[in-house]
Amino acid sequence: QVQLVESGGGLVQAGGSLRLSCAASGSIFSINDMAWYRQAPGKQRELVAIITSVGRTTYAGSVKGRFTISRDNAKNTVYLQMNGLKPEDTAVYYCNANIGRWILADLKFLEVWGQGTLVTVSS
Repeated sequence: QVQLVESGGGLVQAGGSLRLSCAASGSIFSINDMAWYRQAPGKQRELVAIITSVGRTTYAGSVKGRFTISRDNAKNTVYLQMNGLKPEDTAVYYCNANIGRWILADLKFLEVWGQGTLVTVSS
C-alpha cells in the first residue's frame, strides 16, 4: 500500500515560521500533483497550495506571498514553508497526493491523504 506521513507542525507565535514535510512511501510508480490542505475548527477543508510534477504551483489567496510549496521528486516528498504566520492560519494541515502504482498489469492512480499535522499560531 501507499501512505503519506506529515511532520513539522507545532505551536508558533504570530509572525513566525514553520516548515511542513510530507513523505510518500510504499509501492509508488509516479506521483502527479501534490498538495497541502487545511481544516480549521468548525470550517471546511480548504486547498492551501498545489504543485504539479513539473513544479508548477498554485496558492490560495490567503497564503500567497507567505507560503511556499516545493517538492523533491527523488524523495517523493512535498514541503510547505510557512512564513509570516497569522492566528487565522491555525488548522490541521493535510498532505494530499495523486499517486500511481501498478496493480497487476494496470497502472492505477489514487488520491492519498496524510493523517494531518496541527499548526497553532498564537497572537
